[in-house]
Amino acid sequence: MLNELKRPFQYKKNLVQNGEKQVNVKQKAKTKNSKQTLKRIWQFLSYNKGLLFLVLLMVLISSFLGLLGPYLVGMSIDKYIVMKNSEGLMTLLFGLAGIYAAYSLSLWFQNYWMIGIAQNTVYAMRIKLFQHLHKLPIPFFDKRQHGELMSRVTNDIENVSSTLNSSVIQIFSSLLTLVGTVSVMLWLSPLLTLLTLIIIPLMFIGMKWITKRTGVLFKEQQRNLGELNGFIEETISGQRIIKTFSQEKKVTAEFLEKGERLRSAGFWAQTYSGFIPKLMNFLNNFSFTIIAGVGGIFALNGAISIGAIVIFTEYARQFTRPLNDLANQFNTLLSAIAGAERVFEVLDEKDEFQNEGHQEISDVKGEVEFRNVSFSYEKEDSTVENISLHVFPGETAAFVGPTGAGKTTMINLLSRFYEVDSGGILIDGHPISTIKKESLRKALGYVLQDSFLFQGSVLENIRYGRLEATDEEVIEAAKMANAHSFIMKLPDQYNTVLNQDGNGISQGQKQLLSIARAFLANPTILILDEATSSIDTVTELKIQAALQELMKGRTSFVIAHRLNTIQNADRIFVLDEGRLIEEGAHESLLRQKGFYYQLHTKARK
Repeated sequence: MLNELKRPFQYKKNLVQNGEKQVNVKQKAKTKNSKQTLKRIWQFLSYNKGLLFLVLLMVLISSFLGLLGPYLVGMSIDKYIVMKNSEGLMTLLFGLAGIYAAYSLSLWFQNYWMIGIAQNTVYAMRIKLFQHLHKLPIPFFDKRQHGELMSRVTNDIENVSSTLNSSVIQIFSSLLTLVGTVSVMLWLSPLLTLLTLIIIPLMFIGMKWITKRTGVLFKEQQRNLGELNGFIEETISGQRIIKTFSQEKKVTAEFLEKGERLRSAGFWAQTYSGFIPKLMNFLNNFSFTIIAGVGGIFALNGAISIGAIVIFTEYARQFTRPLNDLANQFNTLLSAIAGAERVFEVLDEKDEFQNEGHQEISDVKGEVEFRNVSFSYEKEDSTVENISLHVFPGETAAFVGPTGAGKTTMINLLSRFYEVDSGGILIDGHPISTIKKESLRKALGYVLQDSFLFQGSVLENIRYGRLEATDEEVIEAAKMANAHSFIMKLPDQYNTVLNQDGNGISQGQKQLLSIARAFLANPTILILDEATSSIDTVTELKIQAALQELMKGRTSFVIAHRLNTIQNADRIFVLDEGRLIEEGAHESLLRQKGFYYQLHTKARK
């Protein structure tokens, strides 16, 4: 038990020490980033300028009424209570009731409107982030956990939302109340005001010490939360593998370790931020003690009235309250900035359409040429090297080779999911770098090894290949893919709702739906990446004829490990370690008795 208690303390010590070093070294850069983040949040807030003006007006009214009430109470002591004027006192009480009713109403309006502003703001941020995610290139997603990205869309933006709901109004109100309070206090007694202001240097020193640590801790907390969400998403998606290899204890241990880091960062972030109200409460009582003591001496000497002391003590409390609110809201603001920075980090990523060409292509014939193409995922490790090949319209080209030879990479380059390092790829004589990616990809149709289904009906999943297709066209595509018969056996046939995992249908049936989707898209260039790998032998035989029909008149690229599926290809390109080493038809390559012959011989054994 003692060790459990010690762990977060040791974690805190290391984290804060590292954070202090970062603050000392990069203090200016961090401040600049925070200012930039606040400016960008304001850009989203400015979409609601009209409501913001009304909120500010309500804040002005509530601040003025909040200051007017205590002043009238103090004046009533000198003018009515001391003078025993009951009629005047009753009139004042009714006036105070009206003031505080108007005060409450103004608070309600400002809160109501600010909630709307906050929700509109985070809605705009979430939409912009989601839209931007769909413009980012594939490499961006390859290098990041999907759950961590989900955390930015949900948790981080929700953090901004909760801060806007409470903090913006509180900051405006506290600043106005502070200015108004100090003004009236100076008018009543400059000396007592100066004594009250003694707490400001003390507050500044304490706040600097606290926020220096909480800024680092809140950022660490958000980062750890994103990592934990990514890990959860990964383990839920991989439950079948986890259970297959009995790795429940391992993933649970990893979860505990990541959860411990999040707990420790959250514990110390909240612990340090919790010092703020304690510090402000102490300074508040300290200030009240000074005012009560000195003000009492002044009153005994006739230098100030009792009513003025009451007003001053109440204003002194109002002076420390906005300071306390500002301190608390500043701490909350740090947490929101940490979340907003993570959102803006994604928004600042360059989208894949920034460097695309401007040419639209139509009536694509399907001629594809690779000219001295080289590419590497990592700079020091070449994936494909100096590959040149030419596929004519209507031809079926197959890529074969061992795992890691670069087969799928060639398709990724053709689709411009990745950009070539050198050389070029042409379609109908046009460099694909000059073609708009949307126009390019409309000419391509895919059936990938890993079939993916969206949440929705069977009809909607097939229609994803061409959204404007009619129901009749969708059904015809399903028939061509030999998927119609099993669909008709489903509970609601084409209206059967599937989830992403496609529960209720087999892996082979999911692949048939993907093939039907490709039929419906009716592309000029067809890409089959292990398209039949998840289908049993009987089902594969059924769809081979349909695939051959689909490939007629189209340029087709086929990636297959099972060489018997590509024996009828017009040309076979043999890749090994990223290099094109052989090219030709099946029989021709066998006669050469080279690398392809070896692959074919091994496959037959």
